Amino acid sequence: MPLHDEGAVPALECRGLSKHYGAGRIVLAALDFALGAGEFVAIMGDSGVGKSTLLNLIAGLDQADGGDVFIDGHAVSRLDDNAATRLRRQKLGFVFQAFHVLPHLTLDQNVALPLLLNEMPTAAAGEMLATVGLGGRGADFPRQLSGGELQRVAIARALVHRPTLILADEPTGNLDPDTAHDVLELFRLQSKLTGAATIMVTHSEAAAAVADRILILRDGGLHAPAPASPAGVSSRALSADDAR
Repeated sequence: MPLHDEGAVPALECRGLSKHYGAGRIVLAALDFALGAGEFVAIMGDSGVGKSTLLNLIAGLDQADGGDVFIDGHAVSRLDDNAATRLRRQKLGFVFQAFHVLPHLTLDQNVALPLLLNEMPTAAAGEMLATVGLGGRGADFPRQLSGGELQRVAIARALVHRPTLILADEPTGNLDPDTAHDVLELFRLQSKLTGAATIMVTHSEAAAAVADRILILRDGGLHAPAPASPAGVSSRALSADDAR
């Protein structure tokens, strides 16, 4: 999906992003990549290739060896710690495999956390729970929910403050296939409605199929999948235009 406005600032832009570990093992090699508002991209690749590292670099939780990450036009690496923390609170939402819903808080309180951190009215928490199919459950505690319901709470929490970018790391890894499908369809729909760009890291071809684009992380770069097989081994390297 292209940017809706050619002159618009991308939700996410990586420019020459590079990272290596140990004795020169390359994770990212001068990666150029951009993501527009509302675009949902799935990133696949072998275990240990660096998918979670890429998410950490985008979020400013890890330091690149070279290049820059821009979120809504802000260069993450050029911010001090306090400014980077504010950027994460305001511009990012996170969805994880393990849900990370706080067990001692009600559902309303869990979803309201990003609103409180951003000094925003908390009434939106109940509205967001209703949007993900959990209306009237705000006073419940996480122990009363199924895995699929817990992930719906996590999605509501990630989206409630209207972030620019959602980073999702194996969001359906703990769910059965039918529940995973329903949760992903909801996730995609709500991302589109709020305008949040989304990067989802996954090993699941079925999960990746809901995305607008599938990219393969391999040999330090993002590659388009082979036309005949969305998760195929054969792929070609993305050019700068492909990545946009």
